Amino acid sequence: MDEVFRALADPTRRSLLDELFREDGQTLGALEERFAMTRFGVMKHLKQLEEAGLVVTKKRGREKLHFLNPVPIRLVHDRWVSKYAEPWAAGLSGLKQQLETPMEKVFEIYIKATPERLWEAITDPEIRAKYNFGAAVHTDWKVGSRIEMAAPNAGFVLGEGEVLEVDPPRRLVHTMHAFFSEEAKAEGPTRVAWDIEPIGDSCRVTITHDQMREGANDQIYGGWPMILSGLKTWLETGELLTTPGSLMYT
Repeated sequence: MDEVFRALADPTRRSLLDELFREDGQTLGALEERFAMTRFGVMKHLKQLEEAGLVVTKKRGREKLHFLNPVPIRLVHDRWVSKYAEPWAAGLSGLKQQLETPMEKVFEIYIKATPERLWEAITDPEIRAKYNFGAAVHTDWKVGSRIEMAAPNAGFVLGEGEVLEVDPPRRLVHTMHAFFSEEAKAEGPTRVAWDIEPIGDSCRVTITHDQMREGANDQIYGGWPMILSGLKTWLETGELLTTPGSLMYT
């Protein structure tokens, strides 16, 4: 967390995050136009934000896009804020902004676990329920198979989808149509990709949630920081993380 606080200490870097909050997925050129500094200066600030995990980059053709990653901020929240001001802080943790069509969100976290252990935690329904708001995801994880998301105390199916790509223990892609609220249901099916990359004794886990309409309701993507935080906590400590989402179906 030292890197996060160092990155946030500079007003220019905070302004860069504000720009990505306003419009996610921007190129270096687009960000450079909004600041009275050289291209090299903007690159240096973005590099420090990347090193702190607050910005995630993704190649699209010849362009390199920059995305705001709220997961490190959520981890700070879970460590210090939630014990004292959970209802207020949880309300502020949602990120909603107008993006390019189709809408895309990228979330990233580093977890001390093997790729195989991470794959098991993502695909095993009992383990998934421990950090996925109590909801298990049931399927045989074969391309073309149906996915069903359900929690015992919900009383109804929370979502469904289709498996699109399976490459254990590196990449998993599926669609998801959320049913947990009328607002979420109205958004229709979207796509979720899980990417696992070994980094030393840890792994970088990246979730790319896309094929959403511009201005999509944040209910369908706003829970990922809490889910990733819960996944990290359970794999590294064996403990369950209490988040607002985890209380929904208890």
